[in-house]
Amino acid sequence: MRSPLLDTPGAVAAQAPDETVAAHYGDPYAEQRALAGGRALVDRSNREVVRITGPDRLSWLNSLSSQKLDTLQPGTPTQTLLLDPQGRVEHHLTLVDDGEAVWAHVEPGTSAELVAFLEKMRFMLRVEVADVTSEYAVVSLAPPSPDESADALGVIVEGAVAMGGDLLVPRERLGGLPDALGLRPAGLWAYEALRIAAHVPRLGFETDHKTIPHEVGWIDEAVHLSKGCYRGQETVARVHNLGHPPRRLVFLHLDGSVDELPPHGAPVTLGVGTPVEAEPEAAVEGSAEPGQIGFVGSSARHYELGPIALAVVKRTVPVDIDLLAGGVAASQEVVVPPDAGRNVRIDPALRRRIR
Repeated sequence: MRSPLLDTPGAVAAQAPDETVAAHYGDPYAEQRALAGGRALVDRSNREVVRITGPDRLSWLNSLSSQKLDTLQPGTPTQTLLLDPQGRVEHHLTLVDDGEAVWAHVEPGTSAELVAFLEKMRFMLRVEVADVTSEYAVVSLAPPSPDESADALGVIVEGAVAMGGDLLVPRERLGGLPDALGLRPAGLWAYEALRIAAHVPRLGFETDHKTIPHEVGWIDEAVHLSKGCYRGQETVARVHNLGHPPRRLVFLHLDGSVDELPPHGAPVTLGVGTPVEAEPEAAVEGSAEPGQIGFVGSSARHYELGPIALAVVKRTVPVDIDLLAGGVAASQEVVVPPDAGRNVRIDPALRRRIR
């Protein structure tokens, strides 16, 4: 559903799957600074919204997903995952319960599949699932941040649902929201640059059909390790207690002298001059690029850090060697350490949180 904010002077549409919202409004770096300083909002109405009602909603979702939700208090934002039987990530939900319903927003193009799955799992329970994307839009008033107390910066919008730094607002109010709140609109490029800098993975960008939660750091954000059974739990428990994930998320500082950013899916290979003994055991399974040891998830130009990216690489890639991301020289910063799993938790200093 095309956003009315795309009619704002200077607005430039983003690329798929985000083409229904603005990438920027003419000044991406100024928009980043404003967003980081709490003076802007981001139209993320491309995301889809699902509402779940009924007295059994929390215990039911608790039995299906990776997060402990049966004791979730109203107004507390959280994240959860739906996994396949092998523990691979199928859906990532950002959600809140308002005391009467669970509200969740998900990636564009995924709500129909999510709702279909949930409908199959209702059985005789007292729950109702509805896709309300046509009625509600997601806007973000705070960038990815370690501070979890923002609660949408205290902004009050009639009929809105607060979800940490996000608001779910009635879609008919979206066009006039920046003026009503006294905030400038910032494009999705601004949000994505801050997300990447905060080391926050995005489903479908830093994940693929093989991703398990440990690989991208969701084990800290969206998984409860001592709750009851749910689909895919065996893999989560096995990796956490006995093994290591095969891949790990890394943050990349890219060579600023190169004009082009590596696109999503670009191959990550070892940097020029890497000693033979530093090479991992094998290239990525099924990769078309010789020597490929990972892939680029997202890349952006940050107003302070310059060109940056998130990538997923083989766990055995040494943490202190340079890489090539789509042919662009890159130095890596550890997000998920090579010894993740086997009861090793991610250092909180290396993980920054998003609500």
